[in-house]
Amino acid sequence: MYYDAFEKTPEIRVLPDPSPTENGVVIKVEATGLCRSDWHGWMGHDPDIRLPHVPGHELAGTIAAAGRAVMRYKVGDRVTVPFVSGCGRCGECRSGNQQVCEAQFQPGFTHWGSFAEYVAIDFADQNLVHLPESMDFATAASLGCRFATSFRAVADQARVKGGEWVAVHGCGGVGLSAIMIAAALGAHPIAIDISAEKLAFAQQVGAVAAINARETDDVAAAVKEITQRRACVDRCARLPRHLLQFNQESAPPRPPRPGGPDAGRTRHASNSDGPGDRPRTRNLWLPRHAGLALRCHAGDDYGRQARSHASDRPRDFAGRGGAGTGGDGPGD
Repeated sequence: MYYDAFEKTPEIRVLPDPSPTENGVVIKVEATGLCRSDWHGWMGHDPDIRLPHVPGHELAGTIAAAGRAVMRYKVGDRVTVPFVSGCGRCGECRSGNQQVCEAQFQPGFTHWGSFAEYVAIDFADQNLVHLPESMDFATAASLGCRFATSFRAVADQARVKGGEWVAVHGCGGVGLSAIMIAAALGAHPIAIDISAEKLAFAQQVGAVAAINARETDDVAAAVKEITQRRACVDRCARLPRHLLQFNQESAPPRPPRPGGPDAGRTRHASNSDGPGDRPRTRNLWLPRHAGLALRCHAGDDYGRQARSHASDRPRDFAGRGGAGTGGDGPGD
C-alpha cells in the first residue's frame, strides 16, 4: 500500500523489494495490524513521514534476508518487533528508554512500513523478538504497539503489583492490553468505557469489574464502591480533563502547610508547576480522555500510583471527541 500525497487514496503498487542494512533484516510480512496512528500519518500529522510512503508498524513475519552484522537472528526465524526500535548504543537505550532514542527506527513512520510483502527493519539484534511456534502471526502482530505501550505504562511507569487496583479508562486496543497485563501481574483491573460491548469483552479478558461512564454520574464514587473504599481516587485538580498521568511518585500528596503559600488551595497533580501545568516528571501523557488518578493502597499504606490510560501515542490534538483508545470518535 503506497501513497505519494497526504489524504490521497492509497494505491497498490509493485515496488522493488527492500534490501537489509548491515545491522538489519528484511521480514516477509505474515500479518500486520491497522492502527489509528497509521491514519494520523496518512493525514500528515507525523513530521517523520517523508513522501512517498508505505505505512504499517504492527507486524510479524519470517526473516527473508539478514545483514552481515546481524548475529542473533537468521533467515527463516519467526519474529516481531516493537514499533519504536532503538539503536541499542546510546544512553537512552542503555537506560531502558529505547522509545526516546534519538536515532530510533519506526517502520511506517521514519521508514517504509509493513503494508507490503516485505519490510526492512534496522537494529535487528537490539529489537527483534523471537516468536514461539505456538504463537500465530496475527496474535504476534498485536504485541509491538498496543501491548508495548500498555506494558510500559502498567509495569514500568505505574509499577503495578499483585493485589493493587487499576482503573483503565477506554477499552480499545491499548486499554484491553492494559487490563490483560494488569491481571497477569495479579492486580485487579476495573474497566471504564461508554460501550457495553467493550466492557463485556474487557471482563472476558481480565477485568474484575466494569463501569459504564455513560450511565454513571460519578465514576470516582463507583471506583471507590467497587474497591470497598480501599482505593483513594484523587482527581487531577485543575488539569485539563483530557490529560491523564502515569506518575512515578509512590508517596501520597503532601497536605498544604498551615499558613503556607498554598494554604486553602486545591492541590495540583504532584510535581505540577501550577494550575493547568504539566508535571515535569517522566510521565506518560495521554490525550483525549477525561481521567482520574487512582492511588492504590492497603489500609493506611499507600502503594504506587496506577494511572488510567487511553491512547496509543501522545499527540497534540487533544480535546477532540472520543471514548478513549479504540473508541468511536475522531479523537481516538
